[in-house]
Amino acid sequence: MNNIKENLRVLYDKFKVLKASLKIDSLKNKEIKLKAEIVEPDFWQDQKRAIEISRRLEKISQKYKAWQNLESEILELKALLDLEEKEKSNDHAWDRELSSKYESLEKAFSALELSSLLNAPNDSSNAILAIHAGVGGVDAQDFAQMLERLYARFCEREGYSWQVLDKNYGNEAGIKSVTLEIKGNFAYGYLKGENGVHRLLRNSPFNADNLRQTSFALVEVIPEREEDVDIELKEEDLRIDVFRSSGPGGQSVNTTDSAVRITHIPSGLVISCQSERSQHQNKENAFKILKARLLKQKELERAERENNLKGEIKQAEWGRQIRSYFLYGNKLVKDHRTDYEETNVDAVLDGNIKPFIEAYLRYFKE
Repeated sequence: MNNIKENLRVLYDKFKVLKASLKIDSLKNKEIKLKAEIVEPDFWQDQKRAIEISRRLEKISQKYKAWQNLESEILELKALLDLEEKEKSNDHAWDRELSSKYESLEKAFSALELSSLLNAPNDSSNAILAIHAGVGGVDAQDFAQMLERLYARFCEREGYSWQVLDKNYGNEAGIKSVTLEIKGNFAYGYLKGENGVHRLLRNSPFNADNLRQTSFALVEVIPEREEDVDIELKEEDLRIDVFRSSGPGGQSVNTTDSAVRITHIPSGLVISCQSERSQHQNKENAFKILKARLLKQKELERAERENNLKGEIKQAEWGRQIRSYFLYGNKLVKDHRTDYEETNVDAVLDGNIKPFIEAYLRYFKE
């Protein structure tokens, strides 16, 4: 029991240091100020501003509440431990419950500590995640589909909602590309480290001799921007095509031309969406992705001019893989930036990538 009490003391010290460094107490004043604005009679006259303030208030309130709740639980456990020590109880079942409470608090603090690393401007945004099969033929297309399932399972684990905006199937197996919209608190912040080239090494199931094959897939992660993003799209710079959605093997999914492809001529960007039955909805989604990619392009160019472009933010290129998946011999998944490794490759391919994400966020901050 003394060990738990000492561990709790250390945990609470860490909690107070991090809470002070993040100025969590100042959030209460911000919350009060925003609540005062919301009750003003003319608050909803400017709907755009009102929505933005409401979103800020919700995020601030959630963050402050999470820290307050955890501190209350720490102090509650401290009081219980003091009482246990005073009464010198030998109730082993109660001791196990107190130990379990401490482990829960430790996990909760780790989660808050990790969330403190997500303080970049777009970290709290939803994410648009695209996967493109690269070098490796059918194996690369199969690998792209494996990654699609990996991120879908990750979303299910983390409670994120997701939907396919566009998918281009391979002729023999797998997919050539897929675009996912992932919604949830800090979806972009957690997934931004997945941006880059992923490499698969395995004995190919598509080769008659089962020869070893290396294949690549590119993962692109961009924050989903608000509707009023500052990007001007001129009509003469766009070519918009409509076509019928297609599924595996090229068969038509819809009987109407509901799929939309938008080509931005100056940049060469091509965005297609075919997930919805409505052409109008597909067009809206395509424009949303186009604006997000153009904004990212502008930010990269600006960062490059300022000579502040870090290696991890550079456009991914073949041969510059961020992670390798070894599916033969001593199976292993390794991140080449953080050197984090996981030997349970089945768990990783089933969406258990949180340790990789945490390692990357800590590495990036350091």
